[in-house]
Parts: sequence; C-alpha cells; structure tokens
Amino acid sequence: MVWFRRHAPGPGVSLRGCVAQDPSPSGGPAPTPVRRPWWTYVIPYPGRVPKLGRPQWRLLGLLSAAELFDQYDMGILSFGLHHIQQGLGIGEADVGAVMAAVRLGVVPALAVTLLADRLGRRRLLLVTILGFTLATFATAFSRNVHDFMVFQFLARLFIYAETMLAVVVLAEELQASDRGWGIGMLGALGALGHGLAAIVFGFVEVLPFGWRALYAVGILPMLLVAWLRRTLPETRRFERHREARRDRGSWRDWLRPLANVIRMYPGRIAVVCGALVPLEFTVMTAAAFMVKILQEVHGYTPGEVTLLYIGGGGLAILGNVAAGALSDRLGRRLVMSVLVGAAGIGFYGFYNLRGWLVPVAWIVQVFAITGVGVLFKALGSELFPTSYRSTASGIRAIAGTLGGVAGLALEGRLYELAGSHAAAITLMIPSLIIPPLVIYAFLPETATRELEDIAPER
Repeated sequence: MVWFRRHAPGPGVSLRGCVAQDPSPSGGPAPTPVRRPWWTYVIPYPGRVPKLGRPQWRLLGLLSAAELFDQYDMGILSFGLHHIQQGLGIGEADVGAVMAAVRLGVVPALAVTLLADRLGRRRLLLVTILGFTLATFATAFSRNVHDFMVFQFLARLFIYAETMLAVVVLAEELQASDRGWGIGMLGALGALGHGLAAIVFGFVEVLPFGWRALYAVGILPMLLVAWLRRTLPETRRFERHREARRDRGSWRDWLRPLANVIRMYPGRIAVVCGALVPLEFTVMTAAAFMVKILQEVHGYTPGEVTLLYIGGGGLAILGNVAAGALSDRLGRRLVMSVLVGAAGIGFYGFYNLRGWLVPVAWIVQVFAITGVGVLFKALGSELFPTSYRSTASGIRAIAGTLGGVAGLALEGRLYELAGSHAAAITLMIPSLIIPPLVIYAFLPETATRELEDIAPER
C-alpha cells in the first residue's frame, strides 16, 4: 500500500467559491464568467453550476456534441442487437463473441492517444470524429457479419479515442474545483445519444432497410460537428509541455509517453487497470444484453423500449452530472464506491425480477454505471502528468475493454451451462466487490486538487 501511495503529495487547496480569483490552467487570470448556455438546460441539473468563461463553455459544447453521436453509435448496437442478429444470421451462442470482437477496437485506439501526447489533443480529435463518422456510415452497408465486425471495430477505435481525448482536454482546461462537474456534464450530454438512438430505434420496423438505416441517418450532422470542431484550440497545458520538452524527433521520443507510464507512476496505472477489469467484466456484459432481455423475456416492443429509455433514461443520465459534482465535494473514491454497489443491486434486480420492478432496477443501474464511468474517466486523467495523460487514458480504456471482452466471452459459456442470459450474468455480479476495495486501498484522492500537485512531471 505504501509503495502505491509514495508519489501522492499532501492535500491540495480547495478552490471552491473562488472562481474570480482562481488561476486558469495556463497560470494566468481566470476566464471571465458568462451566462450558462441554453443547451446545458437540456440536462435539468438542480445543483451549483460553475461560472465558466465563454471559451470553456464552447469547448464543452463541441466536445459534448461529438460525444452525443459517439453514444448514438454505441446505443444502436445495443438497441438493434435483436434485429442485427436476425438480419446477419448470428447464432445465439455467438452474440457475445461478436460484440467482444467489436469492442476490441479500443486496442489500436492506444496508438491515437499516444500520438495525442506527441502531436497534440486538437489534431487527433479532428481525426477521430472523421474516422468514426465514416466507419459508422459504412456499417449500414455490411453484407455479412464479418463486414459488420470490421466496420464496427473501426468505429469503436475512433469512438474510444475521441472519448478519452475529450476527457483529457476538459481535465486540462477546467478549474480544479470544476473538473468533476465538467466531465459529468460531458457524459450526461453525450448520454443523450442513447436517447436519440432510442427514438430512432422506435421506428426500426418501418424505416427502409431496417436496422441499416439506424447507422446511415447520422452522417450529415456528424460531418457538421466535425466541421465546427476544426476551430478548437490546443489545450494550454499541452502547449506549455510542448514548449518545454527537449527531444530530437527520434522514434524513442515518439514512444516516450508509453515508456513514462511505466517509469513514472507504475503503481497507479496498475491499480486503475486492476479496478477497471473486474468492473467492466460485469458492467459491459450486463449492459449489452438489456434491450435483448426486454424484448425477448419481458415482451417489450421497440416502441416500449424507446419509452423506457427516454423516460427512465432521462432521469438516469443525471447520474453523470450528479456523480461528477458530488465527487468534487465528497471525493472520487467515496462516490465511486457507493455507485458500484448500486450498480450491482440494479443488475441483480433487472435480470431476476419481474413486472414494475424491472424498469425501476433498470433506472438504478443506468444511474449508477453512468456515474461510475464519469468518475473512472476523471480519475484516470487526473492521476498522470500532461506528458502522457492521454496515453495513460488509452491504457486504462484498453484494460477496461479487455475486462468487458472477457466477460462477454465468458457469458457465452455460462449461457450454455446456466440455460439463460439472465442466470449467466447474475453469476458475474460478485466481481463488483473488487473495484472499491482496490481504489480505497491504493489510490490518492484527486478531487479539487490541481493536476500538477496530483502528478508532477518526474
């Protein structure tokens, strides 16, 4: 335990309530606060809203717009799984393996995050949204399951990279006291993509070309977001780092961020990954089968699934902002532990109860897992220095996805033994005990502390 904590400095100074006097991430004066933009009211968050400047609000808006379409693509696979399975002739025992293969797109996403620590966040954010847009559109033209897996693999590559870079940019640009709230708002606005996917999915049986149309309809707005994003500036923290670094442009310099992950804070990356693997082992698997269970076990029509995801999901996505804001006040570790426990209860209820308790359990688990996702993204960005913050986020995402892939692969075997997806997933829920224990034992608290205090360059 001591070995993992030895780099953690003492508690930082809380900046809450001192927005006008706080230094900006660049070390200069804080941005002049402006009125909260209209689009943030889409999420009816009742708590304190930070007094951000115009550049910060614009940054959050552009990142959130792209995140919305990222989540739309991910939602379509969940909503349309039943129809995709029928259309491409995917066997019941093979569903988990297909979804696992798609999610392995996170592995090459590490190369994108590595380049972001070398070339800058802005340039790679432009690449990710263009790549994701084209891969998503191409999915509509899949001729067979192999085409589908390839196109969705590429889409996930860019989606994972884009999401990781968006969190890194917000962590580097927002005040220490507002990071949790900002990353939570990014997640909440992005989660509206699932709501959009739910609305479009409600028409899947009347749209021309069925599930294929779900992947094709978003290309124009996604291209618009890509065009608007071209004006994003580079983060000030990365600009300072680029000016200060001294290298000769050799291949060793290009790989230095990856080497620094192991050299500077090896214990932290090991602990973060060790907590994420058992979490995603259950969460990714349980979430992947929910729409399928609603339709095949509980008899929900596509329209009823849409109503649940819009009505209940509208309440549940508040977990993003609530988790971020509460963790700014109470600490990341405490809020994360409570939400992991709530997720386990929600999963058990969803897969084992009947009647009106099913949507209640669904809301609980969605609220919990969206909140936990926000906190892991925040923690994974805060624990590492600017020189390899993006690369560390990539490694974290790979570890979590590999845990989820292992869960999806095991679910297929458990399905054969237990006789149902519900019974198989229930057997996986106890793994959720591990993440809170690991985080509390080995990681420092990061809430309201400046990034340079949490993880100075070494």
